[in-house]
Amino acid sequence: MLEKGWNARLPEDTLRKDLSESQRKACSFKVMLDKVKHHAKQISLIKPYQPTDKELFPLRNPTPLTVPPVEQDEDKKIKKVIKERRLRGKNQREYLVRYRNPVHEDEWLVESEIPDSDKLLRRFRHERRPQA
Repeated sequence: MLEKGWNARLPEDTLRKDLSESQRKACSFKVMLDKVKHHAKQISLIKPYQPTDKELFPLRNPTPLTVPPVEQDEDKKIKKVIKERRLRGKNQREYLVRYRNPVHEDEWLVESEIPDSDKLLRRFRHERRPQA
């Protein structure tokens, strides 16, 4: 069953104008629905991209875009150590590390593969220690 003020016969949910003027609740729904709607573009107005023609526009010089290189240090900088696990049959531990850049997922690394491992592992063990 539809709420009072909705006209179910129309293809879209619309409010009757007389109800939106008389009832404040119906008017607030109308305002809310107007914000949710997105504008549709006609596909017939879309044209394919044409590069600049040098003969028509001799003075137009397109500037090439240069993207600055991402430094490897910033790209895979470790934020913190999350977990620790022992490898079976070996006297070695792996640590689950989280990177600062959200593009990279968490990864298991050996202590020798972690830059600044002493600082990060000290912080990890301190956080795991039960508070007295």
